[in-house]
Amino acid sequence: MAANSEGTASVEELAQLEAQVAEQAAKVRDLKKSKAPQDEIKPAVAELLRRKKVLENATPKPWDRTPFEDLLKRRFIYAPAFEVYGGVAGFYDYGPVGCAIKANFISAWREHFVLHDNMLEVDTPAMTPEVVLKASGHVDRFTDIMVKDMQNGECIRADHLLEDVMDKRMQDTKLSAAEREQARKHHAQADAYSKEELQAIFKEFEIKSPAGNELSSPEDFNMMFISQIGPSGNHRGFLRPETAQGIFLAFKRLYDFNNKRLPFAGAQIGMAYRNEISPRNGLLRVREFQMAEIEHFIDPEDKSCKFFESVKDVAVPLLPAASQLSGTPPVKMTIGDAVAQGVVDNETLGYFLGRIYLFLRKVGADDAKLRFRQHMKNEMAHYACECWDAELLTSYGWVECVGCADRSAYDLTAHAKGSGQTIEASVTLQTPVEEDVVEVVPDKKKMGPKFKKAAGAIMKHLAGLSEEEIVAIETSLASGGDGAATVVVDGSEYTLDNDTVKVVRKKVTRHERKFVPSVIEPSFGIGRIIYCVLEHVYACRPDDEQRGYLRLPPLMAPVKCSLLPLSNAEEFNAPLAKLKEQLTRLGVSSRLDDSSVPIGRRYARTDEIGISFGITVDFQTKDDQSATVRERDSMKQIRVKLDQIPVLVADLANGHRSWESAVEEFGLITAGTEGSA
Repeated sequence: MAANSEGTASVEELAQLEAQVAEQAAKVRDLKKSKAPQDEIKPAVAELLRRKKVLENATPKPWDRTPFEDLLKRRFIYAPAFEVYGGVAGFYDYGPVGCAIKANFISAWREHFVLHDNMLEVDTPAMTPEVVLKASGHVDRFTDIMVKDMQNGECIRADHLLEDVMDKRMQDTKLSAAEREQARKHHAQADAYSKEELQAIFKEFEIKSPAGNELSSPEDFNMMFISQIGPSGNHRGFLRPETAQGIFLAFKRLYDFNNKRLPFAGAQIGMAYRNEISPRNGLLRVREFQMAEIEHFIDPEDKSCKFFESVKDVAVPLLPAASQLSGTPPVKMTIGDAVAQGVVDNETLGYFLGRIYLFLRKVGADDAKLRFRQHMKNEMAHYACECWDAELLTSYGWVECVGCADRSAYDLTAHAKGSGQTIEASVTLQTPVEEDVVEVVPDKKKMGPKFKKAAGAIMKHLAGLSEEEIVAIETSLASGGDGAATVVVDGSEYTLDNDTVKVVRKKVTRHERKFVPSVIEPSFGIGRIIYCVLEHVYACRPDDEQRGYLRLPPLMAPVKCSLLPLSNAEEFNAPLAKLKEQLTRLGVSSRLDDSSVPIGRRYARTDEIGISFGITVDFQTKDDQSATVRERDSMKQIRVKLDQIPVLVADLANGHRSWESAVEEFGLITAGTEGSA
């Protein structure tokens, strides 16, 4: 189903209609198979045809993306980078309008999340040493599966190729219902398949490259951009594939800054880099992009949320993993019910799903084209134990825009082990408890002479061992008279014996409980959301299909209002300059268009880029010190005194007042016919 199409049915309604058609088709087949009388078969066939007609009428017609894309390029909202040299796939420039929309998005995100929840914002480097990303698992596991065209060498992301092939099979009416259902399941699970599973499926369906050539076997491709830090070439680094690791490494400082209290959230907005195998679909899959990420640190034994009440009644469309496998549509459910019924794992995760939903609606996402899809177990990222994606429906299909993952204690544990440092939080116990502890105690006098320069690294490694690892060393040391244990530190193997280390068991009275915090992470792809919202808000005037415009919410509009003199008469300059000054003082952006084209065409030009309101100074202005204020979507106008306009427009642009209330106060005026752009 394509976005911005002519069909009126929602995704859920279409799914119900498709199920009704399938049900009736099965009934007709059974009647024919059993050789039922014609007076039973004919009405059943007629009902099947009727249901098919209803489904056909409700199904959206394919959307012609050309006028929309023309608007994006013509008004330089964004465009391919390095164009004069032919461009490089996956890199884009934002123009003046795109920059303003993105700045508004970031401002709205900060207000909705950082300010609302008193989050702690950081800004960390994009260039990251290899040791950091080795510990986090990205060096070994941040991969996509790739196949190569054996003739022309083209590299293709395997799951995307499978999705394209299965999408065609799903639409192929010559295939049986069972075959189309099989294609739907393959399509739904494409990015969850292993290399071996993809190889088997490609062989089963004889899948070729887009050029029709044979393909190589699927292979892993690490998507990080590699670099060298410093001139020696000895310090390898990567451009970060996510901003999250910088927040994790800053945990100890943030924890201290927050007076050693949990829960708290770190937040970061910054650039990320992924060397995509086959970038496509504009801003939806690029190699350099801006992210906004939150790492909410909590006690793993207490994932309740004190703000949960504020979102428990928010109803969101949820598509659990089980529904994806069975092919059932999303179900709209309140966050409270979803957590109570175990659909969403815990209150903190539920809280963020609710806040994400409210934010996406605020910035212009269409409610009918928004859903939260749960990751299936076999597609979960290496760091996650639970994950939901906020997906937006576009002409390219459903697009993952926000990931909300329960990363458990994976990252902090990994960095504690990788760095040899203790990374933990604590809570005071109401009643002290006595515990048995076991630890490795090195003999520093003997460690130095035996291991020399490596002694410090080995002792740091021993200090970070888990109880299970310590017990394994204890067992090795106790085996035989000359027991020894082997440890691997920085890729080198070292042998410990009873002279260099002792395993000590003792009882300790605990007055506090120490633990590695768990993390709930909402991760936003800014460019993806902006593209999806632009598709959702694009519309054409009913009487002029060539007159496209962007119905952006005022907080996302690149400019809040336009200043338009009815003509180039000099008498209009003074009131326009004063309005500009007053609007700027109130923080309202404005744009003057004093070109000589007709006023209707100037309205259309400002509508195209989503400017919410237009102030027109005309010949009546000199007589009564008033001007007209026009609202973009309705094209209706009111007349307001000049000294009232700045505050009115500021209230409208900031969402403090509705257009309907302004119309009620000032009354509509009759305007002339607006020309085309």
